[in-house]
Amino acid sequence: MAQSALLDALVEALRCLPGVGPKSAQRMAYYLLERHRDDALRLSDTLKVAVERIGHCERCRTLSETGLCSVCDDTRRDAGLLCVVESPSHLQVMEQATHFKGVYHVLMGRLSPLDGIGPEELGLDLLEQRLAQGEVRELIMAISPTVEGEVTAHYLGEMAHAHGVRVTRLAQGVPMGGELEYLDSGTLTHAFESRREY
Repeated sequence: MAQSALLDALVEALRCLPGVGPKSAQRMAYYLLERHRDDALRLSDTLKVAVERIGHCERCRTLSETGLCSVCDDTRRDAGLLCVVESPSHLQVMEQATHFKGVYHVLMGRLSPLDGIGPEELGLDLLEQRLAQGEVRELIMAISPTVEGEVTAHYLGEMAHAHGVRVTRLAQGVPMGGELEYLDSGTLTHAFESRREY
């Protein structure tokens, strides 16, 4: 029996999620349509509202429903400590696993010229402005130690040093080529507290 065109379209739409191949997408589609239609409608409604209302923080670029996210809007945070992370999920990991009370800049990726990701896509003009204001004392790089991460870290280090800002990097416990979001909180806390000059 041939699948309907609409079912094929649903399966294909679900494949946009990371790690979801054709079989997983098909299982999800059948799961939602067979017995969980109320959940499917709630998912659809919530996703639509989230896409319409969630944008980016004007200062750090994380996901936010307001102009400034809750971290940037908190005047008790130390604006002199600026932690650079790759994604909003990395920011969330840092907030949950460490006692960091500074602020963030979210890159939304890593430098990758082959993929067309340059300084503009990472909001480095905004980061440059923050460094030029003179309030930042230390730039903490919490970037995954992949090839692209190392290139990005070097670029950021040069930018910060040009403004006389101290640059540190997460230390022990972060394996080369590893991703921060998969580290346990103990390892990440130790790496954060043992950061070193870059």
